[in-house]
Order: sequence, then structure tokens, then C-alpha cells
Amino acid sequence: MSAVDIAAVKEYLMDLQDRICAALEAADGSACFREDSWDREGGGGGRTRVMESGGVIEKGGVNFSHVFGDKLPGSATAHRPELAGRTFQAMGVSLVIHPHNPYVPTSHANVRFLWRRKKVKNRCGGSVAVLT
Repeated sequence: MSAVDIAAVKEYLMDLQDRICAALEAADGSACFREDSWDREGGGGGRTRVMESGGVIEKGGVNFSHVFGDKLPGSATAHRPELAGRTFQAMGVSLVIHPHNPYVPTSHANVRFLWRRKKVKNRCGGSVAVLT
């Protein structure tokens, strides 16, 4: 399997968040997003962006997160025990948009990237990390 360029994925997803926010601000015409950056104790963090009381959008959020750790959480391995003990990175952009107009539907979307790897023994007795 070819190597995954985590930095390129992160750059793409953060740019996607920027482009979505810019397009929504332009479409709304009066409100702007406020940003709150956060850190995850176990590794990683993200950017939460919220728009409120706009001309078109009553409330909306467009969020980016990048979290990682030494082992997948139990919720990720409950139905797939073979994944236990693997390191992971997860990234994504998620959005929820509530317009003022009751005839315009609320929008919800997610783009996610999940990367995990395990250590395996090589033929000489050492261990190497492989993507799975």
C-alpha cells in the first residue's frame, strides 16, 4: 500500500472548511463565522466555526477536527476486535446549516478520513508499522 500524506489530507480538509465558510458568508450577505480553536487531551484538536442571526442563515456550524492516539477507542473496536491496539488518526469536516426560511431544509454533511496502522514483525524479528 502506498504511503498516506496526512499533511496533504489535513491541508485539503482545512481549505474545504475555509471555502465552505466563505461561500456561506457570501450567500448569507450579513453574518460572519466566529472561530474557536480547541485541543484534545488525548491528541489533536480542531476549529469550530459558528454563524448566527444572518440574513439567510439562522444558525450554522462548519467544523474541522483532527484527532489521533496510540490506540483506537473501544467504540471503534467493539465490533472489530482485530483492530484493538492500533494507532489512529481521524480528520473531518462537518456542517449543519439552519436557514430562517422554514421551507428551506436544514443541511447536514460530513467528510471523514480515518487512518489506522498496526505493528507487524518483519522477517528479521523487528517491527514495522503498516497501514491497514
